[in-house]
Amino acid sequence: MPVMEINGANINYEVLGEAGPWVVLTPGGRGAKEMVKPLGQAIASAGYRVLLHDRRNCGASDVIIDGELSEQEIWADDLYELLSRLDALPVYAGGGSAGCRLSLLLTLRHAGSTRGLLLWSVTGGPVAAERLGYNYYGQFIEAAQRGGMPAVCETEFFKQRIEQNPANKDRLLSMDPTRFQRVMERWREFFTEGAELPVIGATAAQLKGIKVPACIVPGNDDVHPRKAGEGLHELLPNSELHYLRTDAELAALPDRDPAEVLAETRQRLAQVFIPFLDRLEGR
Repeated sequence: MPVMEINGANINYEVLGEAGPWVVLTPGGRGAKEMVKPLGQAIASAGYRVLLHDRRNCGASDVIIDGELSEQEIWADDLYELLSRLDALPVYAGGGSAGCRLSLLLTLRHAGSTRGLLLWSVTGGPVAAERLGYNYYGQFIEAAQRGGMPAVCETEFFKQRIEQNPANKDRLLSMDPTRFQRVMERWREFFTEGAELPVIGATAAQLKGIKVPACIVPGNDDVHPRKAGEGLHELLPNSELHYLRTDAELAALPDRDPAEVLAETRQRLAQVFIPFLDRLEGR
């Protein structure tokens, strides 16, 4: 896969499709680009060029625990630079959970960078802020306190980053654990300070100022509550709201095979997003 140095980090990326309007898709959590590849392939097959990338500290890209901005803002700035280098601006930006936040931050931090938004599993509320703040940062602060940077390297997440990119081990081990904890604490503030925002990472006033068309698919769990997606729809002036499943279908999900549910979710997202994109393109 191609790699490009962006703002001091080697970013692993992939482009699906050879022609058509540009779309970028970003997965939730710290997931690798493969998580959204099936959806990207469906959109590419409909006549679009789809960019997938591993954000820094995710997938096979470089781990760099540093910077004065929050990690989420760094991701947005990295993506803007990557899109600029690929001559892919303005882009249709989409993602679920963390990918949703990134798409919104890209739009807010870089005027004119997006021409539309594909948003699913919107995060919001105190439960999401607390849980994500710990999953992203708190557990690794505890590891550093317990055993320094060797203990950080032994966590399941950073073990995977080292397996996918062996150079990450030396970068992590060379880092002062106190400095690591300070950066992680500062990055966690993005979530703790966002607990009462309508969507973690953006104020109501900021969201009301986003004028590009947006297609929103709410989530249905404690981290991605339905009301967060519905609230985002109310704030974005040029948005439309879609539900993937009926209440009866949602109630039946715990009894279904997770792999089957995931495949169905991807298919239904494609069935929502492709017509939305086609309408905007006048197809």
